[in-house]
Amino acid sequence: MFSNKVFAIALILSIITHGVILFHNPNLNIFPKDKKEPILELSYVKSPQETIEYPKTTPPKKEPFLKFPSRITANKTNPPPYIDRESIFRKIKEIISQKYIFTKPALVKLDIIAVKKKITLPPINLDKIDNPSYISYYQIVREKIRRAAYQNYTRAEVGEAYLSFLIFSDGSLKAVQLIEEKSSPSTYLKEAALRSIKEASPFPNFPKELDYPHLSFNVVISFEIE
Repeated sequence: MFSNKVFAIALILSIITHGVILFHNPNLNIFPKDKKEPILELSYVKSPQETIEYPKTTPPKKEPFLKFPSRITANKTNPPPYIDRESIFRKIKEIISQKYIFTKPALVKLDIIAVKKKITLPPINLDKIDNPSYISYYQIVREKIRRAAYQNYTRAEVGEAYLSFLIFSDGSLKAVQLIEEKSSPSTYLKEAALRSIKEASPFPNFPKELDYPHLSFNVVISFEIE
C-alpha cells in the first residue's frame, strides 16, 4: 500500500520535471505555430549582350545606260547656207554638153526589115483513110510537130522535109526516118524537121478505138517565109 503511493508520487514528480524541461526548451516545439512563409523577391539582372559587328559593304553603283552631262546647254548655231541644186546640175550639164558633142548615128538601110516564118503541113488525104479515130489522133500529132518546128526554124531558108515515123500505143516515138528523095537538099531544114518530131514526142496515148501496138504516120513539113 505504501509502495503504491511512493510510486504515484515519483511518477507525478517525474512528469512535472519533464514538463518544466520541455516548456523551457525554445528549440522544442510541441505545439507548432503557424508560421508565414517568407516572400522571396527575385530581381533579374540583364546580362550585356555581345554585339557582332559585320563588315560594312557598300552596294555597287549602278551606272546609267546613257551618260548625260549634268548640265545641258544649247549652243546657238547658224543654219547651213541654202544650196540651189538645180542650178548646180544645170551648170554641170552645160559643161558636159560643151565638152562632148553627140552626133546622131545615120540610119542603116536594111535589105530585110522583118521576116515572118510560116510552117505548114499538107492536109490529110481523107480518100485513103476512113477511120475517124485515126484522123483525129493524126491531127493532134501534126499540131505538136508544127509547134516544135516553129521553135527550130530560125533561118531564112525555105523548103520541105518528108518524114515517116512510128508511134507506140503509149504515145512514145519508136522510129523516125527522113525520105531524102522527097525532101529539099537543105541540110539545115532536114535537121530542123527531124529535131521537131523528136521534141514533139511523147504523143498522147492511142484512143480505145485504135487497138494497135503501134501506128505509122507520114508528114511533110513545109518551111516558108512571107
